[in-house]
Amino acid sequence: MSASLNEQSFRLQDAGEPSLDAAENQWKEDYAKQIGANNQEIKNMSGITVDPLYTPDNIKDTDAYLKQSGYPGQFPYTRGIYSTMHRGKTWTQRQLVGLGTPADYNKRVRTMLELGANAISLLPCNSGFRGVDCDVVPLPLLGTCGTVVNNVDHMDTCLEQVPIDQISAAMNDPSPFTLFAFMLNVAKRRGISWDKITGTSNQSDYISHFVANHMFYRLSLAGSRRVLVDHIEFCREHVPNWNPMSVVGQHIQQTGATLAETVGFTLSSAIQHAEDCLARGMDPDEILPRFTFFFDVSINFFEEVAKFRAARRIWARIARDRLGAKDPKSWRLKFHAQTSGVDLTAQQPLNNIARTAVQAMAGIFGGLQSMHTDAYDEPFTTPTAKTAKIAVATQNILREEAHLCDVIDPLGGSYYIERLTDQMEEEALAVMAKIDAAGGMYKAVEVGLVQAMCGESSMANQELIESGKKRIVGVNCYQDEEEEKIEVETTRPDPVLMQKHIDEFKAFKKNRSQQAVAKALDNLTRAANSDDENVFASVVEATGAGVTHGEIISCLRTELGFGHPLIIA
Repeated sequence: MSASLNEQSFRLQDAGEPSLDAAENQWKEDYAKQIGANNQEIKNMSGITVDPLYTPDNIKDTDAYLKQSGYPGQFPYTRGIYSTMHRGKTWTQRQLVGLGTPADYNKRVRTMLELGANAISLLPCNSGFRGVDCDVVPLPLLGTCGTVVNNVDHMDTCLEQVPIDQISAAMNDPSPFTLFAFMLNVAKRRGISWDKITGTSNQSDYISHFVANHMFYRLSLAGSRRVLVDHIEFCREHVPNWNPMSVVGQHIQQTGATLAETVGFTLSSAIQHAEDCLARGMDPDEILPRFTFFFDVSINFFEEVAKFRAARRIWARIARDRLGAKDPKSWRLKFHAQTSGVDLTAQQPLNNIARTAVQAMAGIFGGLQSMHTDAYDEPFTTPTAKTAKIAVATQNILREEAHLCDVIDPLGGSYYIERLTDQMEEEALAVMAKIDAAGGMYKAVEVGLVQAMCGESSMANQELIESGKKRIVGVNCYQDEEEEKIEVETTRPDPVLMQKHIDEFKAFKKNRSQQAVAKALDNLTRAANSDDENVFASVVEATGAGVTHGEIISCLRTELGFGHPLIIA
């Protein structure tokens, strides 16, 4: 398998490759079409005209340019997946929001939209992640880390006055994707066709949860695999503009993997999910354009830029040469990035504003499609309204004031960045070769190979911090014993409003049609035990009949097995 990875699957085929002149002309034509009326001359503060792209013509570089870098919007997409990238359309500002009751969420998300966010993202309460309803959880634990959403009515409140047929949404909810099922039923209530619904099932990668998010792992490994493929198949048929597959590298990087390991593990997961869909009979060119990726972006600026460039290049070759996709849309690695909370410190917390800005710049220079920026108080609490505004403003400043969008892939051509991109690719391919030798990502996590590698890297990093070789301002260097203490406001839901929310939920459960609920749960049970019924279709049907989040999880845990991630000592 190693030879296949390094010598066959990821080598550009010489036959049919365009000349440099032809590739350049094609890029110019695509750029002109995409930029349209937005095409205008840009000058810097010195009056120098800023071109949209810089190439070997500008620096007299190597002949390898076309194969290793190429033009934006062209294979192998090292310089970006679209011809215009941020010069034509900037990234989506998708701030993750989750707190309190659905009414609390609605108020916050509408404020974020008014401040410049142009997409929404919903994070459920930890009780929801654990698979239980709010009426069985002590009140002080509810809504502190996410929004309490347990039925369609709750989702309707979350999305009140939010035009879900016009704005992209991310539902951060693992298998069996009850949040998305709630959203589809809200659309049905409002008479919105499901083909108008856009966004992402942002926590659909069960492998990343099995490796890193143990508290949130709901169903067995095999059960999660089954439901995910059903979810992808359902969306392909009924919600064609939704992205059902978000391959998550964020969790794996935050659990300790190096940046190169993160690329290797994430792309190995993508291969696993794609091959599972192909085994179900799906066409790669129907499903791969709806695969998205979710990465952490750390403060390791140049390494992060190289990480994203290498990931795009590798995935393009995987999709084309290994998975057999023929449509160029299938070769593009679209990714959302979240600035890394792991880098934020409780010491001197205002420094976190600078850290977040550096992380965001790395993501922008790396060519992301959407971004969440963390607030400086996240080491302590769910962001307050004030700190969330600063996080949104950070993106606005970088986009509007810093001129980071004037040039596509501005670091492309740097001797350092190009060499580092090649090195990141080599390291990632070596990791992928290990995973293939173990039988693929599913088997590799089943036996604990990936978890052990992450643990070793995490320990090595911690030793560097403790020895002082890795310096963190305010933590092991530049400490200030006399610094003025920053008062950080902690955010907790109003207990009176939360109790009202619980009481209303209990009343809902009492007054709904018990016959309809029982029938829907019977159908869900039958689907889980059949070989040809779609489990997610039954989840959508059940939520529409009034079945709650906790009841659906409980049913599927009984039929498909409880989630017990492998713990590596």
